[in-house]
Amino acid sequence: MKSPGPAPTLLDRLATAWRERAVALKALSFGMVGVVNTLVDAALFFLALAFLTHSLILANLMSWLVAVSGSYVMNSLTTFAAESGRQLRLKAYLGFVASGIAGVVANTTALVVAAQFLPVVAAKAIAILVSFVVNFSLAHFVVFRARPAPDAG
Repeated sequence: MKSPGPAPTLLDRLATAWRERAVALKALSFGMVGVVNTLVDAALFFLALAFLTHSLILANLMSWLVAVSGSYVMNSLTTFAAESGRQLRLKAYLGFVASGIAGVVANTTALVVAAQFLPVVAAKAIAILVSFVVNFSLAHFVVFRARPAPDAG
């Protein structure tokens, strides 16, 4: 009987996923879901900025909260269907939102910094790209990571 080795590191999991190309297909699916959520996020961001607040940060957080909820639902049912069993669970949603906090922090930071040098529309586009990288990485390798099947013996 072979003894189990140390648990694979994040870099080991990244290398394995890349070799299997699964990460590329999931990134594509995540990106397609992200397009829908980006449209929702951007529309709500600019509506909030026009009608509710002059704060870039507040408008960004409001639009993000709606978009992250839609992203959880769509990604649970499509991109990470195998890992989630196509089930929506409060615990998984809260984990997705918690991991999304890193994405929204990256998004908001990029937005505020880029807005110092670029028009707000361009700054928002940069912020979306930055958060895509952060959000996909956390969703794939943390929130919806494949868990080993329990031993039957």
